[in-house]
Amino acid sequence: MTASETDSFAWHDGLLVGYPQIDAAHKEFVALVVGVLSAPDAEVATALHALAIHARKHFDAEDQWMAESDFPARACHSAEHEAVLQSVAGVQARVAAGDTAAARSLARALAQWLPGHVDYLDAALAHWMCKQQHGGKPVVVRRRLPAAPALTG
Repeated sequence: MTASETDSFAWHDGLLVGYPQIDAAHKEFVALVVGVLSAPDAEVATALHALAIHARKHFDAEDQWMAESDFPARACHSAEHEAVLQSVAGVQARVAAGDTAAARSLARALAQWLPGHVDYLDAALAHWMCKQQHGGKPVVVRRRLPAAPALTG
């Protein structure tokens, strides 16, 4: 993703995994990342704090589901969560010292990170949870997908 793509980062159905609690958390995560990207400098710390609180709650919920269901990729998945939380905490310290650009840089990095995390780890968790609860894969209907980049030849 380029800087202009992440600056226009928005929710789209390509981020759906078919597990309602995860999908709702991702919608909120996207909104909070956008909030950091678009906040005036005077409000960046508040926007980043809201993102930090949400990320902790979101990741704790997923970690609990993984533990309760004995999810095979739990260690890898939780390690990514912990890395994000450490990055957020480090950037919060920089923002407190006046470096609001660090928050926007983190938000752009999270906009790049989220689609891969959703596609590989969260989709696998959703599949695992649905398989255990309902005996099959989640059904996902995607209507609002981002435009594919034009192929040049």
